[in-house]
Amino acid sequence: MNGGGKVVCVTGASGYIASWIVKLLLLRGYTVKATVRDPRDAKKTKHLLTLEGADERLKLFKADLLEDGSFEQAIEGCDGVFHIASPVSLTATNPQARYYDSNIFWSTTYNAAKLIDPAVNGTLNVLKTCARASSVKRVIVTSSTATILGCNPPFKPNDVVDVTFFTDPSFCSEMKVFESCCDVVQWYALSKTLAEDAAVQFSKENGIDLIVMNPGNVIGPLLQPTLNYSVGVIVDLINGKIPSNSFYYRFMDVRDVSLAHIKAFEIPSANGRYITVDPNITMKDIKKLLNELFPDKNEESELNGMAYKVCVDKMKSELGIEFTPIEATLRDTIASLKEKCLLT
Repeated sequence: MNGGGKVVCVTGASGYIASWIVKLLLLRGYTVKATVRDPRDAKKTKHLLTLEGADERLKLFKADLLEDGSFEQAIEGCDGVFHIASPVSLTATNPQARYYDSNIFWSTTYNAAKLIDPAVNGTLNVLKTCARASSVKRVIVTSSTATILGCNPPFKPNDVVDVTFFTDPSFCSEMKVFESCCDVVQWYALSKTLAEDAAVQFSKENGIDLIVMNPGNVIGPLLQPTLNYSVGVIVDLINGKIPSNSFYYRFMDVRDVSLAHIKAFEIPSANGRYITVDPNITMKDIKKLLNELFPDKNEESELNGMAYKVCVDKMKSELGIEFTPIEATLRDTIASLKEKCLLT
């Protein structure tokens, strides 16, 4: 077992990707100190406490992204930290503002409080604690392809995106709208971009061995009992709805994404950023497969998407990640949704 005797911290452990990272870490023999908002909330922690190995090697800690020092106890004595916790919200406060309306959009104050502050200041809060903990050898931060794909003008079909691409924060704050994109997508992209920038800068200044993971839209079976945003995209498509922010989407199985995080921690030569998407799977591919699986339920509707290529050679060569076939991923996703009564 790769993690035998090692202790790691996973922030935001009850979330979708984080839960899978905890599961795989436990299976690999790690001791996991997992942070959640409320360890007493059984609805949000039961799926963690019932994982194989949890009784012996999982302990929950209460922590808040915006509370200075709240991660101290969880990170103390850890060999590594997986910082996954960050707000993911791509819908406006007014439910009628799901699609772009020039008269309805989030205020800067609201987005700073709900997205930007927790993403940026929460990341720095965790990293400051890591800098004080002499035991921490490497930190893995979960970012997003949103920190890579923000550009104007949009990509062309033959453009190849790789880890050297960076979203321009000014592009996000201008709230540019392309086809089915809505303004709130740019607020999320801005929060992730600013958080990644802050993490990289702080780590350089404080000698932290930082690796950044940049997943796209992550799908696959759920461990948590509730529907998260990225798998909700599949539910929308099955029900004939087009996600309002599907413009840039590329997909990857949550199990592959989670393993990539762990490999990035375990492999000494791992470094920098890793785009974790299957470059060959677009929204149109997902829609086509779902049409075949649900011919009576999935309505015909036009999908607008951005044509571009993605280079994931760095992830494949350095981390050795292979992709789960998308057909298997979708079938496992659907089975999980039905099991948890999240698909009608």
